[in-house]
Amino acid sequence: MPNSNAKLHSNHRAGREASRRELVSRSLQSAQHCLENQDFGTAYAHYLLVLNLAPELKTTVKETFQFTLFKWAEELDSLARIQDLFNCYEQALELYPNDEVICNSMGEHLFRMGFRDEAAGYFHKAVKLNPDFADARENFYRVANWLVERWHFIMLNDAKRNLTYLRAIESAVRSGSRSVLDIGTGTGILSMFAKKAGASFVYACELSKTMYELACDVVAANNMEREIKLLHLKSLDIEIPKHIPERVSLVVTETVDAGLFGEGIVESLIHAWEHLLLQPKPKNQDISAGDYGRVIPASATIFGMAVECKEIRRHHRVGMQEVAGVCLSNSVQFFSPTYAAAGSEETVEPYTTEKLSRIPGGYRALTEPCQVLTVDFNDLQELKSLAARKPWKLSLPVTEGGILDAVVVWFVLQLDEEHSLSTSPSEETCWEQAVYPVQGLLDYSVKTGDSVMMEVCCQDCYLKIQKISSLPSECGMDFSDRDDTLSLGNEAELCNALAGLQTSTKQDGSTPVCVLESTEIALLNDTAYHECFKAAMSKVLLSLNPSKDLHSMDVDGHGSGINLQENQSTSSLGVDPDALYILDVSEGFSILPIIAGKLGPVRAYSSVEKDQHQAALHVIAEANHFPKETLEFWLSHLEEESVVLQRPKSDKLWSIIILDVIETSGLIQQEVMEKAAISRCLLHSGGKIFPQYVLVYGMLVESESLLLESAVQGTEPTLGFNIAPFINQFKVPVRVYLDLSTLPCVPLSKPAELLRLDLMSPLQNSSSREVKVQICKSGRVTAIPFWYHIHLDEEHSLDTSDESSHWKQAAVVLDEPIPVQVGDELVLDVQHHKSNISITVKR
Repeated sequence: MPNSNAKLHSNHRAGREASRRELVSRSLQSAQHCLENQDFGTAYAHYLLVLNLAPELKTTVKETFQFTLFKWAEELDSLARIQDLFNCYEQALELYPNDEVICNSMGEHLFRMGFRDEAAGYFHKAVKLNPDFADARENFYRVANWLVERWHFIMLNDAKRNLTYLRAIESAVRSGSRSVLDIGTGTGILSMFAKKAGASFVYACELSKTMYELACDVVAANNMEREIKLLHLKSLDIEIPKHIPERVSLVVTETVDAGLFGEGIVESLIHAWEHLLLQPKPKNQDISAGDYGRVIPASATIFGMAVECKEIRRHHRVGMQEVAGVCLSNSVQFFSPTYAAAGSEETVEPYTTEKLSRIPGGYRALTEPCQVLTVDFNDLQELKSLAARKPWKLSLPVTEGGILDAVVVWFVLQLDEEHSLSTSPSEETCWEQAVYPVQGLLDYSVKTGDSVMMEVCCQDCYLKIQKISSLPSECGMDFSDRDDTLSLGNEAELCNALAGLQTSTKQDGSTPVCVLESTEIALLNDTAYHECFKAAMSKVLLSLNPSKDLHSMDVDGHGSGINLQENQSTSSLGVDPDALYILDVSEGFSILPIIAGKLGPVRAYSSVEKDQHQAALHVIAEANHFPKETLEFWLSHLEEESVVLQRPKSDKLWSIIILDVIETSGLIQQEVMEKAAISRCLLHSGGKIFPQYVLVYGMLVESESLLLESAVQGTEPTLGFNIAPFINQFKVPVRVYLDLSTLPCVPLSKPAELLRLDLMSPLQNSSSREVKVQICKSGRVTAIPFWYHIHLDEEHSLDTSDESSHWKQAAVVLDEPIPVQVGDELVLDVQHHKSNISITVKR
């Protein structure tokens, strides 16, 4: 009987196996049939069944399964079925937990939806699984800039800053502060300082998931994981005894930005004093500090001064009344976001930041530094009253005449009575300064004896300096540091009125206002850029319509080559049969379509999206006497905005397509070569893509600054703590938004052409190239800055390294410096993958 039972079981197993194979075979056939009919959801379900029933087929069907997953995910994304999309990826990763392609794709979906922390985790895993997987590597670099901001590297490399904090914390612990809370711990360095100083209990909180996990790794690597309790929380959410057992005697924090208050230090310390700290020590009493609460930093003093600075001016004020023949004067007012923030009810950062010691062209102080505000972080009532305080007026006497471009602000952070840190532009510091650009005045010139007036307040966690104006010396009034409205005599009231006139040019509200990003304003101020495009477009249009004298075609009616009334009547009846079609798909605000419209009978299409930008272009077009049909907004003609590149009409092709090839940051735009490939199919004979080709130039330099800004340099700057290997996982090989004119560096070679990107003739392109570079100065190669010569055609080009250019530059920073001698020759291996350039050095 036992043999009979065994045989029965064997037959049963064989039957089940045959059924399994039959089901797997039928499911595979059904999946293939669904794919042919583009029914990706059903095909995906069939593949899930197959892989669960037959894990041995994982390798065989892997590529087809990936294709099916990605297509079904695209469909779910378009239907906004987000949870279903993520469920599919989770199922796929259960089957293929170590598949870098699926990890990377999951990360891309998360990133697009704003889940940057989670996206970074998948990108990072994909890179670890396959370090040569270029897509994942580039995605990780992109997201790393969001998750671990570059200032972390700079500050951790600032040994002076680290030592000053360590000394202050040691002093507090020696005085009796035995329990410590580190708010916004970052890498955990201040918590480790506290433990090293001898604190009995150390707690630390960090809101960012990425930084919290990084801090956990750092603390463990320094053998303090049992002595420092890390909390993945905002300090405002910490509760006693749920998260920490009792109130602490010391809070340490560096949640300050260039404007001091921008990271929420006031709000977090008010909460800490009310809920997490022991009561403050009574003044003038000699009692043990351990029985009372205190904060490091103890206080801060904010300073400000007015400056003249051409670089700030060109990024925040349009200085041109006419650009390449297009009149801008009085038609519309342009402002940068900092000006809009001054009158906005939204929480918008009211300043920009600059490292003034490295700003191109430098700056000139128009006033002496003036104390703007002091704040005691150990005084709860003072912290509470700060946000509630009414705006107060401040007056800075002008000591040197010039052009009023900005008020710049810095601070001195008093950690305790003995230790302080300054962010002054005259100090060697890792800090930038807060910049409040001056906008909206009738006259920006000031002379010695005048006063720069402003209103100061602390709202929405920001220090706001607004209503900046100049007061002529003949008015002679002192407005310094008064909280309330001043009661003034007739003369002073008159002066106040005059100062009010200086505050804004928009007196009657009739002039439209357009808010542009600072980079867009810099572009509008880039005369060479617009003149170059005008000349190149004119050349193409003349070649396509030689019967017209384009240079004399001035559509404002003053030129001799076209009759405006005749042109307008023709346009009103329909499309000018001779009109040439021009499409500008460059990023952001652009007046190139209007410049093109001034060149003759064209139909110019702009791809600007914002209503305010479209309204501004309409006003400029009307001010230049454009027929309405000359300028149109391309996106309003599209049924599907994602497919921007298509024919202007079913029977028409484009004469010129303008692509944005280089980002302001100094990098190549995403998918630009793919866009060029589509654009070439949409040009009629003789039509051109602008630019036609781009040459990439670079040179070898020695720059200690770039090293310090890109990675933590060992344990010395972090005072022996092992932090570098962990945070350096988030370093990126390319630094962006550089100004080569002020970058502290020593050139070790002459500029060399590294790569050619041809948008019109793709056969001339190569994805990789080796370039030999001769060393002309001995030193250590630490970086390779690069920039572009953008060729609209053979005669007209733009150099992105010009000081007047609106573009910045970028640099590849080497992992390890390379010592070189004069006469050495290095070989650069230049790779171009999608929109990314990588450069490696061979001896």
